[in-house]
Amino acid sequence: MTGNDVDVVVVGGGIGGLSNALALSRKGLRVRVLERAQEFGEVGAGLQIAPNCTRILDRWGLLGEITSLGVLPENIVMKDAVDGSVLTRLDLHDVERRYGFPYMVIHRSDLHGTLLRACREAGVDLVTDVAVTGYEQAAGGAVAVHGGGGEFGGVVVAADGLHSVARRILSDDEPVNSAYVAYRGAVPFDRVAGLDVHPKDVVVYVGPRCHFVQYPLRQGELFNQVAVFESARALAGEADWGTPDELDAAFERACGQVRAGLPLMWRDRWWRMFDRDPIMNWVSGRIVLTGDAAHPPLQYLAQGAVMAIEDAWVLSEHVGSAGGDWDAALAAYNEVRTEHCRRVLTTARAWGELWHHDGDERLWRNGVLRERDVHDYTYVDWLFGPTALTPEQEPPMFPARVP
Repeated sequence: MTGNDVDVVVVGGGIGGLSNALALSRKGLRVRVLERAQEFGEVGAGLQIAPNCTRILDRWGLLGEITSLGVLPENIVMKDAVDGSVLTRLDLHDVERRYGFPYMVIHRSDLHGTLLRACREAGVDLVTDVAVTGYEQAAGGAVAVHGGGGEFGGVVVAADGLHSVARRILSDDEPVNSAYVAYRGAVPFDRVAGLDVHPKDVVVYVGPRCHFVQYPLRQGELFNQVAVFESARALAGEADWGTPDELDAAFERACGQVRAGLPLMWRDRWWRMFDRDPIMNWVSGRIVLTGDAAHPPLQYLAQGAVMAIEDAWVLSEHVGSAGGDWDAALAAYNEVRTEHCRRVLTTARAWGELWHHDGDERLWRNGVLRERDVHDYTYVDWLFGPTALTPEQEPPMFPARVP
C-alpha cells in the first residue's frame, strides 16, 4: 500500500470521478484518481446539460470552454413519433433567463476532456491501468484495494459506475433491467442537411414503446441521434436482445422524419438500459459512493452526468465548510443527495412510461402536453434551480397528474 501522500482517492476516471477530483482539489486537497482503463476517455455521443449543472461548471471556471465546444440549442421540442405533430416545447432562451444559466448539449468526450484538462492543471494525480477490486476501512481513512496492493486516502470516493464494487458494501441490490435499449450515432451535419431536421433544437419524438432524439453537437458540425425502444426479446428473457432487426421493427409505425434518421445510427453497438432502485445511504465509514455507483438513472430526464457533477460540487462544498471533519462532511452530503437523486431516479422511470404510451393513453398524453403553456415550468423547477446543499433547500416536487 502506498503511503499517506494523498488526502482523497477517487476510484473511476469518468465524468463523475474527474468532477470529484477537480472539486476536491479546488478545496486544497491532494487527490489521486485510479482509472482501470489504460487511458482516460469516454465512449458515447451527446449529453444534455441543464442549468443546474452549467451553474456549477461556471463556478469551476469551465463554462466558457465548454460552451465553445458544445451547442446552446434554442428549444426542446417534443413531437409524437407516429404522426410527427408538435406536442409541446421548452423555450431555452427563456429557460436561461429564468434560471440564470444555459441549457447545453455537448459531446460526452468534449465534456470529459475539459474536466481531464482541468484536473491536470489542478495537480490531480491521474493513474491509469489500475483495477480496484475491493475497499477496506483503515485508521484515519480507507483503502482502495487493487492487484498492486492498495491506495490509502483520508476518504475513498467510489465513482465506479453501474456495476460498482463499492456499492456492495452498502447494498446487495442488482441493476434493474428496463428491457429498453438505446442506439446512438453522431454524424457530420451534411449527412442530415437534406432531411427534415431541426438544426438548432433538441427534438424528442415520443412513441409507443419507443422514442427518438435528435440534436446538434460541436457548434453544429455534428448531428446526434438516439433511438430507444423496448425489446420483446428482453421481456421474454432471451439473452440476445436489442439487435438491429428489433430496432427496425420497433420504429415501423414511426413518422417519416424518424425513419429517415434510422439508417444513420451506429448498428455495431448498442446500450442496454439499466438503472438501480434508490438506496438512502451512500456512506460507509470513509468510503462514499458518487455518480452512477450511487444512483444510476434511466436517461429520460437527461440528468445522469448532471447528478454526478452535482454530487461532486455538494461533497466539496461540505468538505470546505467542515474544517477537516470528514465524518461531518460525508454525513451532510449523504443527507441531501440521497433524497434528491431518489426523486430523479423514480421520476425518470415515470417519465419513460409517459413517453412510451400507446392507444388511449397516448391520446391522453398528447392532449395534456398540447395544453401546456410554453412558459410553464411546473415540471422542471425542482430540477433546473440551484442545487441544494441541505434538505431544507430542496424544492418541492410537482403535483402528480395521471390519466
